[in-house]
Amino acid sequence: MREISVFDVIGPNMIGPSSSHTAGALRIALMARRLVSAPIKKVRFILYGSFARTYKGHGTDRALLGGILGFNAEDKRIRDSYRLATEAGIEYSFEPNTTEQAIHPNTVRIIMEDEAGNGADVVGVSIGGGNALLKQINGIDISITGNYQTMIIMQKDEPGVAAHVTRCFYEENINIAFLNIYRQRKGEIAYCVIEADNELTQSLVEKVKELPLVRQVTVIQL
Repeated sequence: MREISVFDVIGPNMIGPSSSHTAGALRIALMARRLVSAPIKKVRFILYGSFARTYKGHGTDRALLGGILGFNAEDKRIRDSYRLATEAGIEYSFEPNTTEQAIHPNTVRIIMEDEAGNGADVVGVSIGGGNALLKQINGIDISITGNYQTMIIMQKDEPGVAAHVTRCFYEENINIAFLNIYRQRKGEIAYCVIEADNELTQSLVEKVKELPLVRQVTVIQL
């Protein structure tokens, strides 16, 4: 994967000094939006550290909206993401938080909702060179880079889910590179994150969904 400079991300009208504030921010939002199955109608961006202090000057705001709109890092429409988000009927806000100090300097919390009020609450960090890391989903600590084909399974924390999922991958001849399960409390909601070497097919997704303990399946293929 080639490195993405800030010039690739936002063009001459949005140039900033660091890809961490633009390409990385866009990558966070692009991954986060996949966690909402219906079109997003409302999104809050809570910005921390240097994101909170410089988001307007460095184009972080436009990059985050661009990611929510599904733009890739080279899409020139990022420059017009405010207008395009409004035209898409998305209500958005940016809320800088400069009081919390014990946090990565390039951190954003993204709270998304669809028309029915369903959504996701995601925390992501821009880690340099256009790369990003999702650190939290709905209050549960996770770790997702998007560098692999990634499946995120929201499940009931009960026996049998991991066995079902790995069997589905085997049947589809898809090799698992990494598998991690994250939870807050035993027996409640957990997230199974699988990073794979092959494309994650729709037939695989449908097989995984067949288990009643599986609540939602999200695929991230950047």
